[in-house]
Amino acid sequence: MPGIDECLLEAMRLPGARGAALVDWASGLALGAVGEFPGGDQEAAAAEAAEVARLTAEQRAFTPEDGGEDADPPVEDLIISNRDSYHVLRFVPTSFDSSVFLHVWLARSDGNLALARIRLGEMAGRLVLG
Repeated sequence: MPGIDECLLEAMRLPGARGAALVDWASGLALGAVGEFPGGDQEAAAAEAAEVARLTAEQRAFTPEDGGEDADPPVEDLIISNRDSYHVLRFVPTSFDSSVFLHVWLARSDGNLALARIRLGEMAGRLVLG
């Protein structure tokens, strides 16, 4: 079972990966990071991604209809795209408050969004925190 560093290095092997981080969306802090970051600032990128994650996770409109209020976490992932990149935020279930997510920044020209979603889901399931 991989820890944070191993998980982030695995994320960087995804086609088009430019950067990866594990972020606590409650505090906005990066628990680990590797590669490049939008704007060149790892902490700012983590805080901004955490704000988007927090806003999404707290909205009832995005939770499953079958008892989604108790879901842990309530959202699986978010995909944000712009002209040259994709940002995939994958929420990680944990034994504590589930307030962490994996953030992978992919170059749009050679990134594979479907593969990234699948692999991040696998990584989130194997990740050992603590």
